[in-house]
Amino acid sequence: MPDYKPVPNVLCIPHGGGPMPLMGDPSHAQLIEYLSNVEASLGKPEAIVLVSAHWECAQPTLTSGAEPELIYDYGGFPAEMYQLKYPAPGSPELATDIAAMLAEAGFDPQLDPDRGFDHGMFVPLLLMYPDASIPVIQLSMLSSLDPEEHIRMGAALAPLSERNVLVLGSGFTFHNMNAFGPGFNPGADPENEAFEQWLRETCTNTDLSEEDRRSRFVNWSDAPGARWCHPREEHLLPLHVCYGAGGGPATQAFNELVLGKRSSGYSW
Repeated sequence: MPDYKPVPNVLCIPHGGGPMPLMGDPSHAQLIEYLSNVEASLGKPEAIVLVSAHWECAQPTLTSGAEPELIYDYGGFPAEMYQLKYPAPGSPELATDIAAMLAEAGFDPQLDPDRGFDHGMFVPLLLMYPDASIPVIQLSMLSSLDPEEHIRMGAALAPLSERNVLVLGSGFTFHNMNAFGPGFNPGADPENEAFEQWLRETCTNTDLSEEDRRSRFVNWSDAPGARWCHPREEHLLPLHVCYGAGGGPATQAFNELVLGKRSSGYSW
């Protein structure tokens, strides 16, 4: 594996296409290898708060059930992909604590005892922590898709690092579905590469002031190739939450081709 250096408090990862990482899909080989080695690198947190690109609400909403079920929110895959199990427990107490943290930051958080875990949660975690013993809370994104609000939401989670709680963003730094479609040229993609270079600079450059770094995150759509890579930004915004939670410069944790496109992950 490439010699990346994960950090155990905050991590943002690409989760790939639907359940394809669990199917051993060759275009996900590097991602499968990386996710399968996360536990050895990070250790085992007491709990995980996961922000998935596949859940949006008007207000930040937390799963608060003790035993959330899985939501198979993908289509067209083999029948066994709809029989996957990941019986990780929820944590109603932690969900209540996080809601209080978000309220203190000026949000109007909601608790949802019935909402299950979507594939942005269980697909990567089946590879990262397959024994499903770590309590997991899912936190929704905001349907406003406002980058500043997602950074602010992440900042409210920063104290969780003192409790050995991993803040995990589950998205994809390239998510143009038309570019993954049949007949698209799988060769070099200058806009994909340009955006990834900008993203690495934004996340990892220690010479950037935090004011400049935050401004770049807020105005991400001005970056080269931004709207080619993200016609709609829901798969990028988990990174904004992670930046808010981590603060400061990140370490690049992943940088490989997934589905033929370069995608990256970052840790704080």
